[in-house]
Amino acid sequence: MSGRRIDYFDDPDAPRPTRIVPGVAVAVTNDAGQLLMIQRTDNDMFAIPGGAQEVGETPLEAARREVHEETGITCEITGLIGIFSSPRNVVEFTSDGEIRQEFSILLAGRAIGGWIADSSESREVAWHDREDVLDLPMTPAQERRIRRFLEFNGTPYLE
Repeated sequence: MSGRRIDYFDDPDAPRPTRIVPGVAVAVTNDAGQLLMIQRTDNDMFAIPGGAQEVGETPLEAARREVHEETGITCEITGLIGIFSSPRNVVEFTSDGEIRQEFSILLAGRAIGGWIADSSESREVAWHDREDVLDLPMTPAQERRIRRFLEFNGTPYLE
């Protein structure tokens, strides 16, 4: 993957977004309750697996595909944690100059198969204990999503 991903949050100097792309992210847990995390290759930060929904896919299909592509893990989707669409969160892709406003559906998932494997998008893939996951270096947007997952009370977060 060439180019970098630059995330801006509440930054008055952030570039103006030109697109909104539907995306999904999945907080996948294992039987021990650990959270599946990747270290991204485009910004070296840690994140829950996810990505853009492709034409012809449902959000759930995109979620399962992205988790498998980035981690090697097969998951089932178990619920909706929230929808994040803040214009305060802007993502710049230096490879093509695209600038997006955040739009991400955060889902809960449970691992049902597969083996941990890195990919062109994930430098490292590992299970992390819930109490330690927020100690990993991550963008403010990822931290917001993970906090919402960890604090989930049954009512989806809508932004």
